[in-house]
Amino acid sequence: MPTSSQADSIKGSESPHNSGEDTEDEEESEVLEDSPCGRWQKRREEVKQRDVPGIDAAFLAMDTEEGVEVVWNEVQFSERKSFKVQEDKIRAVFDNLIQLEHCNIVKFHKYWTDGKTDKPRIIFITEYMSSGSLKQFLNKTKKNHKSMNLKAWKRWCTQILSALSYLHSCDPPIIHGNLNCDTIFIQHNGLIKIGSVLQRIDVSDVAPDAIHNHVKTYREEQRHMHFIAPEYGGKAPVNTAVDIYSFGVCALEMAVLEIQPNGEGTFVSKEAIEKAIEKVEDPKQKDFIVKCLTEDPVKRPTARELLFHHVLFEVHSLKLLAAHNFVNKQRILPDNIDELVLSEQDKVLASIHHADGRPSCQLRMCDVPALELEKFLEDVKNGIYPLTAFAMPHPQVSKPRPVSPEVAESEKSATPEPVEMENRRVKKMSCDVKGPEEGQDTLSLTIRIRFEDKMNRQLSCEFKPLEEPLLLANELVEYGFICEQDKEKIAKLIEDHIKQQQQVPPPQVSPPTGVTAVVTTAATAVTTSA
Repeated sequence: MPTSSQADSIKGSESPHNSGEDTEDEEESEVLEDSPCGRWQKRREEVKQRDVPGIDAAFLAMDTEEGVEVVWNEVQFSERKSFKVQEDKIRAVFDNLIQLEHCNIVKFHKYWTDGKTDKPRIIFITEYMSSGSLKQFLNKTKKNHKSMNLKAWKRWCTQILSALSYLHSCDPPIIHGNLNCDTIFIQHNGLIKIGSVLQRIDVSDVAPDAIHNHVKTYREEQRHMHFIAPEYGGKAPVNTAVDIYSFGVCALEMAVLEIQPNGEGTFVSKEAIEKAIEKVEDPKQKDFIVKCLTEDPVKRPTARELLFHHVLFEVHSLKLLAAHNFVNKQRILPDNIDELVLSEQDKVLASIHHADGRPSCQLRMCDVPALELEKFLEDVKNGIYPLTAFAMPHPQVSKPRPVSPEVAESEKSATPEPVEMENRRVKKMSCDVKGPEEGQDTLSLTIRIRFEDKMNRQLSCEFKPLEEPLLLANELVEYGFICEQDKEKIAKLIEDHIKQQQQVPPPQVSPPTGVTAVVTTAATAVTTSA
């Protein structure tokens, strides 16, 4: 094996062509700018996978804490006065977007403002989708196929509608307003994510195009005009129905792979859409698309209703129900799923019992090959197979931002985050609830967490039966035991286990009495109290 100096000499003897490529790579990876907190580093390489109205530039960036690539987005205002007028509304928009947590929505990590120059900027960090947009995938597919496989089409529609249902059930509802095949991204495993949720928040016109009305380079793209609902631009305020229309066009384009524009241009007329609908052969699929494209927004179905349309809805298999239960409970599972399958082959994962005396139906561990099981569980965890037949997770979006920013919220702008805050994500978790003992009214709560770096943490506290799990989860974030992104997940875990334990009317609410954390590595055990 060559030494470091030998390797340098080998590299130096490469052809001029390769040398030029290396120089180009070095230039693209050059750090141009750091975020105020130092976590995000902007590179020279531009991200060209999307064309999002309102965003002036998008660069590849590095998350120095997680070691992953992200997107550094910039929105530039033409003058300081315009920015000052809209600043509070824009902050309210981004404060809501950052709190969105859904497996089918591109994650917003952070935002801050840069008002040091005459042309202020808003900079926000989003998840990097390396696999490209749905439009790019459809363009590749149409070279060898005339239409999309119905099974894949159903899976994509279900994931997109799951994300829209989540956004529309926020309080206030979040309208995407820019949904098209270029703002929908697909990963190599089939996971769909929708991005650029920037257009509007709140049907009551709280922040109407707060970003787009004053940005420097916003312009309408003719090739995306056919995704816009007919009621846009009218006197009446738009609502979540505009997203359903846009989704309908996406569903149509996914089915036929391409809606032919008029002539040699990029404009797609209403007649072209109707012609594309006629190409859809499956009557249920066609009915689904036509309902989405209804001219009257009042008559369009909601995202939740579309999930129950007969072309998409199916009774969930016992295998899928068992997988969701397996993933949601987050037991401390072995890293290698083979160990679990081989050691507990006869373990019953799920069963159906019939009231009429028929034999019960059981799904055992040995019924699914280990490799298939591992991939299936990973897909379920990533959100590829949502349980649409049940109540969807209800998003908890932040309260409206006050005119005078609160101190606790100031970290969302330029203030660096406290160094003691936890940044690692929880990968596995379990919870035990014991008590109350005789003569007492408190429960003993123990949470076991495994982070992505395989570090284990055990948290214990006394808990009143009527206490709010989200308050305890907030304390865990405040004391640096878990990260903000895992707060809702931990609160749900606590709530589920307390409901199982609770059998008697609980006493009055009182604040948590304390939290104890045990941090365990391979060699040490340290206990801290808060």
